[in-house]
Amino acid sequence: MRGWAAVTGVAERKPARWTDGETTIDMTAQIGVQAITDAGLDIADIDGLICHPMGGVPMLVPSTIIELLGIRATFADSIDLGGATGAAMVWRAAAAIAAGQCRAVVCVTASRRQRRDRPRPSGNGDGGAPPAKAAGGWGLGKDSSAFAEFEVPFGNVGANVGYAMIAQRYLHDHDATPEQLAKIAVHQRDNACRNPDAFFYGQPITVEDVLGSEMVADPLHMLEIVMPSAGAAAVVVVHPDLARASGKPAAWLLGAGECVTHKTITYAPSLSDTAIRPAADRAFAQAGVGRDRIGLASLYDCYTITVLVTLEEAGFCGRGEGGRFVSEHDLRWNGDFPLNTHGGQLSFGQPGLAGGMSHVTEAVRQVQQRGDGRQVAGLELAFVNGNGGIMSEECALVLGTQP
Repeated sequence: MRGWAAVTGVAERKPARWTDGETTIDMTAQIGVQAITDAGLDIADIDGLICHPMGGVPMLVPSTIIELLGIRATFADSIDLGGATGAAMVWRAAAAIAAGQCRAVVCVTASRRQRRDRPRPSGNGDGGAPPAKAAGGWGLGKDSSAFAEFEVPFGNVGANVGYAMIAQRYLHDHDATPEQLAKIAVHQRDNACRNPDAFFYGQPITVEDVLGSEMVADPLHMLEIVMPSAGAAAVVVVHPDLARASGKPAAWLLGAGECVTHKTITYAPSLSDTAIRPAADRAFAQAGVGRDRIGLASLYDCYTITVLVTLEEAGFCGRGEGGRFVSEHDLRWNGDFPLNTHGGQLSFGQPGLAGGMSHVTEAVRQVQQRGDGRQVAGLELAFVNGNGGIMSEECALVLGTQP
């Protein structure tokens, strides 16, 4: 997969608590146009589109967006992998380009939040645990899965419970302290304070603040959990010829990996041996680079425990060594192990599936040397991990400055 395609355009809407009066379709179209413009292309240059299921469009979502944008597409797809959707879009676009189906693909994500909407059962809004009667809130009919029949009636709804179980299991098996988990949130908030688009820009926190915040699901505190928001994000993936002709820095896709193991935490094969590992191993093998060469880790962070486990499962440290790794490294944008330099979803915000895409957009910007006041010095390689459900759906990417 190395060198099959590159990301040249990105666009991202600043997360907001509410988007009263806006539709998801409108948000999707607007962010798509912005990404195409950022890539230096016109609508007529785009011949591929990847989107995701969305409210208000019960079926034929790709053609609905294509019609609205005025795209003449020779490739279209819709991805439903929760928080891994953004990363999954990138390698699928590259595969379609390499297969000769298209040359320029716009990948779009958007999530609105209306004050009149009923609250989602999901704790973090990333597709972790869909409502029982309308999966993901998309009006696709009654959910007849085992999850809906045997878990929802007894209260096993939402992501908080599942990730708390993962955290409890990890703390039972390995040494890690509450302070080490809290440090992840603190350093990502420090990064957010360098990002004017972050929801919590200008609001630093301390380890004491994190540990003193409300306990939501033992052992996870309020400041260790994302706050759902609204927003949109998009990227444009292009053929190598278009990337070179643009004359702009590109983020080249060097490797990708994906693994899906379960839907709900009850049916997870393991709470400690996750799908992250095979996905990351494949991405690094395709890229032909070692973990020690990664200059930026852009890791899905719905909870602090998600980051700690991902550091281990992606191979940046040994199993059970995550706590010590966090203690020994500076995770800020100018530290020795830059992590989630946009603030991560914990501090940038989690605008639904666009929250997972934010890890892609930030990695692309950093590789393109467009990190503004938080640019990682001398960055050549970035690693991205997308996580859907409750450690259920994993997608890993390696991006670089050269193919």
